[in-house]
Amino acid sequence: MIPIAPRARAALQRLRCALVVAAGAIACSAQAAPPADCPPPAAPPSAEQVQAGMAAASDRGFLWRVVKDGRTSYLYGTIHAARLEWMFPGPRVREALGAADSVALELDILDPAVQQALVDALRSARRTELPPELAARLRARIEAECGDPAEFEPLTPELQVASLGALVARRDGLEPAYGVEMMLAMLARGAAMPVRSLETPAMQIEALQMATPAETIEVVRDGLADVESPRAREVLMRLARAWASGDLETLSSYERWCECVETPAERLLIKRLLDERNPAIAAAIDRAHAGGQRVFAAVGALHMTGSNGLPALLATRGYRVERVPLAP
Repeated sequence: MIPIAPRARAALQRLRCALVVAAGAIACSAQAAPPADCPPPAAPPSAEQVQAGMAAASDRGFLWRVVKDGRTSYLYGTIHAARLEWMFPGPRVREALGAADSVALELDILDPAVQQALVDALRSARRTELPPELAARLRARIEAECGDPAEFEPLTPELQVASLGALVARRDGLEPAYGVEMMLAMLARGAAMPVRSLETPAMQIEALQMATPAETIEVVRDGLADVESPRAREVLMRLARAWASGDLETLSSYERWCECVETPAERLLIKRLLDERNPAIAAAIDRAHAGGQRVFAAVGALHMTGSNGLPALLATRGYRVERVPLAP
């Protein structure tokens, strides 16, 4: 079993607000004293829970073996908000992790330099002033979903509305604090493996920023309508179940059944969050592999689908790409 370094465990304990960039969305935990109808704040797993979770872990998610120049790297599709038992990698994922020389994440959020870069990127991000009625509606929805408006204030309007999805998911036990990448970063540090970020906070924040105030307002309105819909929780849980069971067909058909990629603003947003980021992520993985490393690259599962997904893009770069079957 790969140990968890005490320093990494302490870092998890210190993170009151999990900085999780899920398809470009930075999601914060609920208020410290939530109302009665709110989920309780997520507690960092104890040493006993970690030990039990690792011992009982099942393989979940999506894993590919990518081979080039005589070296084998791995591509792992993750989920950014999970249940506690889901954050622990199963036997095959641990085997792939143990066969690698380094771990690559969208962002290594345990890296103090990345945390500072995130703060700097938020400070310098362009901000659109929303119409008063829309701003009030956004604030009301943040409060209704058990978020603290003060924690959302530093975020751009696009980031605020995108982050609401993580708050909605908490009602069904999906916690940003239990995101798979957090555990992978801790395991890598415990094994003294280098951890690299495939993107920068500025790149992820830029992916969500619309070109004009009109586009920002449209994205916020559409995003609020999605969150306010009774279908919001159903869609998030269907995605989560697809990840947990390794159901790539359901994941790949997401845009056909989610009813969330229907307006021009929604189509533009999904294009920026996935299609426009994937080539740069694939290039970063390729650079690490070409540098002589066997890389375990973990990226959100929605980045894995279609002709512009990471497995397809790595195949065009000369990799032999093979999906590794996982048994949930």
